[in-house]
Amino acid sequence: MFNGKYNKALTVLLVVAIVAIFGILIYVGIDWYKAYTTGSDVDDGVDQFDGYINNTMANKPKNEENNIIDIVEPNIDVNNTVTNTNSNGGDSTSSRPKYKGFYMVGKIEIPKIKLNCPVLEKATDSAIEVAVAVLNGPGINQVGNTVIIGHNYRNGTFFSNNKKLEIGDKIYLTDLSGKKVTYTITKKYNTSTDDANYMVRDTKGKREISLSTCTDDSKQRLIIWAEEK
Repeated sequence: MFNGKYNKALTVLLVVAIVAIFGILIYVGIDWYKAYTTGSDVDDGVDQFDGYINNTMANKPKNEENNIIDIVEPNIDVNNTVTNTNSNGGDSTSSRPKYKGFYMVGKIEIPKIKLNCPVLEKATDSAIEVAVAVLNGPGINQVGNTVIIGHNYRNGTFFSNNKKLEIGDKIYLTDLSGKKVTYTITKKYNTSTDDANYMVRDTKGKREISLSTCTDDSKQRLIIWAEEK
């Protein structure tokens, strides 16, 4: 009788273990699939942004005398269009690039963690589920401190690998005019989730950015400062 009960207990434990292992495999599989599809979608978003930039650059007017392309800075109006004004006084308006229904304002590249991702215009709950986004500041590649926020997912997407970054690593931001600015990380630290002091600071006329994400345990925020160098 004892052996029978013992065998039944072992059988129950074995079934529970199999179910648990099966559940873990399903969870890991779903997480991997989400990472794969998110990565593929982000690549499509980057391609859309690059296509917009290539089209913008191709349509920039050239100075007749020295054959130099005029620098065109975009002015974003309330109607969500970009009006490019060149030095000859001409205007050209084109639709702003979108990704999954959200307006893109730039692209962020961090070679150290192999990140290449669109930057969305406004950090809403739904926007940061599909990319990283601007939370605060003057805007991509503008003078001052621009805060970009992204999720720390277990599947390695978005800002999940920011913890691997170190002081001196490079971050590249491309804006809607096609200008690509190099930023160098100068500071990295954890802070409380209600600390917003890093958002507004005197950059002394420099372009700076702050990357914000949660720590792995979601109890704090990981903040990275970088400035143009």
